[in-house]
Amino acid sequence: MTQTKKIIASFAITFLLAFGSATQAFSKTVKMAKANWDTGYFQAEVYKLGLEKLGYKVKKPQAIKPSVFYLAAASGDADLWVNGWEGTHQTYLKDKNVKGKVKAVGYVMKKGGLQGYLIDKKTADALNIKTVLDIKKHAKQFDANGDGKADMVACPPGWGCEKRITKQFAELGLGDFINPIKAEYSASMADALARYKNGKSILFYTWTPNWTVGAFKLGKDVVWIEVPMKDTKAVKVANATKSKINMGFGADDIRPFANAEFLKKNPEVRKFLEVASIPLADISAQNLKMNKGEKSERDVRRHAKEWVKANQSTFDSWITKAKK
Repeated sequence: MTQTKKIIASFAITFLLAFGSATQAFSKTVKMAKANWDTGYFQAEVYKLGLEKLGYKVKKPQAIKPSVFYLAAASGDADLWVNGWEGTHQTYLKDKNVKGKVKAVGYVMKKGGLQGYLIDKKTADALNIKTVLDIKKHAKQFDANGDGKADMVACPPGWGCEKRITKQFAELGLGDFINPIKAEYSASMADALARYKNGKSILFYTWTPNWTVGAFKLGKDVVWIEVPMKDTKAVKVANATKSKINMGFGADDIRPFANAEFLKKNPEVRKFLEVASIPLADISAQNLKMNKGEKSERDVRRHAKEWVKANQSTFDSWITKAKK
């Protein structure tokens, strides 16, 4: 081989190695999203730490609403998130542009997503309110703006719960006497908390895990009330107006959802998502810290790192299993 050919061959090998490394680096990047409700930030950060431990570069998760995420994941603009509510988000998964292109994998929490309406216990006991329909006779009790209707903190547009609440209002005629507040949820709930502390009656939608059931003590400050929808059944629920009530919502599994092609190309990520999970109590405890003021991105990252350190053997087992 001539010296010139040796130089060309050497250059070609160097180029191919560099190209291969670049391709590998690109394939090890994860475009992760997170929910635009702050009670989902913590679990997203814990999973991000796990993906990074696996050797992936994880782009800063962008906070987006479900209606945006599932379309983004289907098109490949996002790879995954861990804030999927399997029942509530079915409407997005059935979209013709999403169906078959986005898959659920693993569980952050099985049946962790309890949803429903609550009112303050003092008012429930004094007025014998058992279901949301009982609010009709006492709407002014919950009226914060003087329009004669009860004000209820609901869900912002673009959330799956907003669609469900809209259906409930239509089928049960709730709009005749309740005004659903669809502004930014955390701010609206902060207003409700202030109203409660001033001795006023409150009505709101919430879910678990959520700081609301820490700021308001279930069974002491607030109680679940019935939402008698025909497509859901009465179940035993602690801290409710009755021992068994129809919540109006099913208990959702909170799960990671990811682009199907991405999962095929990244089996380690798929396996990691299959084995990782976080206890409901731990998420609720972190959410309460946020409600007390520790809510910056730096705070949430610190909470996630502290959780990993406190559960190091569990966290390490996720990584070990994902690499097998």
